[in-house]
Amino acid sequence: MWPLKKRWMPLIGIDISSTVVKLLELSFQNGLYRVESYAVEPLPPNAVAERNIIDVEGVGHTIGKALKKSGTRTKHAAVAVAGSAVTKTISLSAALTEDEIEAQIEFEADQYIPFPLDEVYLDFQRLGPSQKNPEMVDVLLVASRREHVDLRVAALQQAGLLAKVVDIEAYAMETAFSLIADQIPSGNATKTVALVDIGATMTILNVLDNHQIIFHREQVFGGRQLTEAIQRHYNLSYEEAGQAKKENIGLSDDYKSKVLEPFKETMLQQINRSLQFFFAASQYGKVDVIVLSGGTVRIPWVGAFIQEKIGVPTIVANPFANMSLSTRVQENAVALGNDSSALMIACGLTLRSFD
Repeated sequence: MWPLKKRWMPLIGIDISSTVVKLLELSFQNGLYRVESYAVEPLPPNAVAERNIIDVEGVGHTIGKALKKSGTRTKHAAVAVAGSAVTKTISLSAALTEDEIEAQIEFEADQYIPFPLDEVYLDFQRLGPSQKNPEMVDVLLVASRREHVDLRVAALQQAGLLAKVVDIEAYAMETAFSLIADQIPSGNATKTVALVDIGATMTILNVLDNHQIIFHREQVFGGRQLTEAIQRHYNLSYEEAGQAKKENIGLSDDYKSKVLEPFKETMLQQINRSLQFFFAASQYGKVDVIVLSGGTVRIPWVGAFIQEKIGVPTIVANPFANMSLSTRVQENAVALGNDSSALMIACGLTLRSFD
């Protein structure tokens, strides 16, 4: 029987990307998740550069606008740092207690962290018995520069939120993967899955094997390049080009051949390049399925194009497929559907409510 009273700490997932702030809040009742709150707000130009917050006040103001739009009253939040974090899996004696693991990691951390230890925040998570030695346990060590964490915490505080969890974007994606595993065909969810997130400025490859990340790579490429190509070709402002791309209006007959096809080929090259890096760095020679996420994959042809060209079953992530919506979110159901593939990190963050 499911508990009558909720036994979790409600957390808002706040995903701060290069161009927008995405807010999401979930609840869990009778074995089902429900979307309680949701909002997406554009950031001021250059508020975030190269995944780092430049304008704390501007980001905080944008989070505040998203909070107001969403209607949530929750004041605790989970946020994530980008790929600048250092992660390392190490093996330690299974007989060690949590306190002993912490002490040993702090003693040996300088072997694994390429920064002075007084400049980083350090944490760890016990993963389970080591496959190589049953008397050992695998421990995930994670470290991030203090400035990257502190700027995100400050932006949340600017909006009146308290940061209860600071996660890593890649692991937030791994957490969110549980929501879409049943959408993957032919029982491939526990096999080798390439999770490709194509955002505005970055393309990120996370390869999962049996639901756990085994490879991570980032490349500077995203939907902004298509917007800028439209801007140049049609002599539009950046805002006008973005609107034309989103609504597919005001574009002449040569749009496909002159603008869209070159972008598609570049996108394909970027994904193939990331996959080749994975194959070269591992014993794997293929992936069983590709899952696409990020704002750029909302373009209708992307999934079919990638599947055709790479020859691997490909789906576009929709973490809300099996969720209900609160009354206030129902009013924005169409927008939530359009944004669903771009909300994977926000999903992973708000799922920390139920840890």
